[in-house]
Amino acid sequence: MKYLFGPVNSRRFGVSLGVDLVPYKTCTLNCVYCECGETTKITSAIAEYVPTGEVIAELDAYLSEFPKLDVVTFSGAGEPTLHAGIGRIITHIRQRYPRYRIVVLTNGTLLWNRAVRQSLLPADIVVPSLDAVSPAIFNTIGRPAGDITPERVIEGLAAFRREFRGKLLLEIFIIPGVNDTNDELAKLKEACLKIKPDRIQINSLDRPGTEEWVRPAGREELAAIRDYFKPLDVEIIGRPAARIYADKHTSDLMKSVISILRRRPSTVDDLLVALGSDPDELRATLTSMVNAGMITMERLERGNFYRIV
Repeated sequence: MKYLFGPVNSRRFGVSLGVDLVPYKTCTLNCVYCECGETTKITSAIAEYVPTGEVIAELDAYLSEFPKLDVVTFSGAGEPTLHAGIGRIITHIRQRYPRYRIVVLTNGTLLWNRAVRQSLLPADIVVPSLDAVSPAIFNTIGRPAGDITPERVIEGLAAFRREFRGKLLLEIFIIPGVNDTNDELAKLKEACLKIKPDRIQINSLDRPGTEEWVRPAGREELAAIRDYFKPLDVEIIGRPAARIYADKHTSDLMKSVISILRRRPSTVDDLLVALGSDPDELRATLTSMVNAGMITMERLERGNFYRIV
């Protein structure tokens, strides 16, 4: 599959088929914590980065057999709302395959654009992010394309909330020593009260980020931040339990592993959760792929991370 990846077991949404609408690392931001690595094309230009018709044809080929899925998720290794045809694709899924919920993971930087907001309205769940309100901290974390400001992002998020009838989950990524000061948390809480998301999801580093200085926040710190945001509905995003949903032959397993590692480095545990595979078969497959020079393994604090060569 060229534009689809998975299915994987999402820690938030269950079994998810991913849709990738932009070339690798094409994004409006170059976030210091991004697990996909350095952004290679920083842009806010909306365009048809991949052919809309080809994406729809690939979705039809896969979904027409009504596979066991919970959601179809627009995510990948770039910003999906940069694609001019995302609204047409979402509408197609909604009309042809209503049994599947539609999720959009976005950094929210283009929601100031009315056309972008309109394109996402048929989705069931939209998950934008907001990591800072102060311009200096916003720029330190996100390193955005030149026309993106926190004020513009917040106004866009608030406007989308007024128009969107689905579930809006706002993600805040905590970087200790950067956006966890009392002053910045107060500004973030004020912004959340203005945006009015259904829920706030607090997250922190789980895989290697783009910059080595970024470190994860501890559970106690995240719990304190969660309590600070009350009475808003806030949760700390946890790791999912493994869920086996398919048997895979070795060749299929290799393809699934490559599909995931193209988008983010992962440990054996990450892959077990995402793929629901037999642990021994997965480890043997990874060893074979390392020996063949297809992937590499790097030892880090949370474990051994596999990456595409």
